[in-house]
Amino acid sequence: MTTGFNITVIGAGLMGHGIALVFARQGHRVTVQDPESGVLSSLHERIRESLTNLKVDESAIPAVLDSVHTESTLATAAANAEFVIEAAPENLMLKKSIFAQLESVTSENCVLASNTSVIPITSIMEDLQSRERAVGTHWWNPPHIVPLVEVIRTQWTNDTTVERTYGLLETAGKSPVRVEKDVPGFIGNRLQHALWREAISLVENGICTADAVDLVVKQSFGRRLAVLGPMENADLVGTDLTHAIHEQVLHDIERSPSPSPLLKKLVDEGKLGMKSGEGFQKWSSSDAQQTARKVSRHLLELEKILG
Repeated sequence: MTTGFNITVIGAGLMGHGIALVFARQGHRVTVQDPESGVLSSLHERIRESLTNLKVDESAIPAVLDSVHTESTLATAAANAEFVIEAAPENLMLKKSIFAQLESVTSENCVLASNTSVIPITSIMEDLQSRERAVGTHWWNPPHIVPLVEVIRTQWTNDTTVERTYGLLETAGKSPVRVEKDVPGFIGNRLQHALWREAISLVENGICTADAVDLVVKQSFGRRLAVLGPMENADLVGTDLTHAIHEQVLHDIERSPSPSPLLKKLVDEGKLGMKSGEGFQKWSSSDAQQTARKVSRHLLELEKILG
């Protein structure tokens, strides 16, 4: 058990509740703030449900819940914080406003971290006076199950802030990775969406169906990805073979700098995926729920195997 810190999480939604859970399980004192009273009032129940799904011993759950406190006002929530993680909706102006408030109510030694998957950390923190203590922490959904957290350094972030953030995440059982330059998409989303761009292009150009793309990934290299990353795989097959394949393939891979016309067409037609019942494929409500459950089960089982 680590020595507990005062950690504040701004936002009690899907990401915020999972982040709070992670730190509370390690004995940290966690305060969660959200302006929506309904979201706050359901926080402990959602944490309990997540702990149950994680197969945490029932006798250990009360201690975790006791470590999580709620506040409706940001100033009160962050007054004694040693580390703050903002997990508000993906809105730049909202995040900038939150950090302007946080800077005025926290001590100069408090780390200010933003959880975002798409907004540059530099854009969020650029107006702060103490930008050296601001950092990005990109947690992956669900944050209490997926180990990775990307720690993003801006041009102003000092080494102490990066090291404190990295160490806190590591002792909380996460797998932090340093992103030394604040680039769009950081590491994970750049890799993920490079794959998605090519997948969409294959469908758009009539090479195969959306079902076929998913089947190929799930039944071939996708099965190795949890234990064999692309750089390891390149070394496994040999850099010479990797080079030879690239000479044959790279010239023909999709490289448009703009989103796919097919993707734009789907969005314009209101075909937004599972939430609307149709995207690249058609989804019934039961199919969507079954897929979500399958992903959760897979992630939990994978943790057991790799653990």
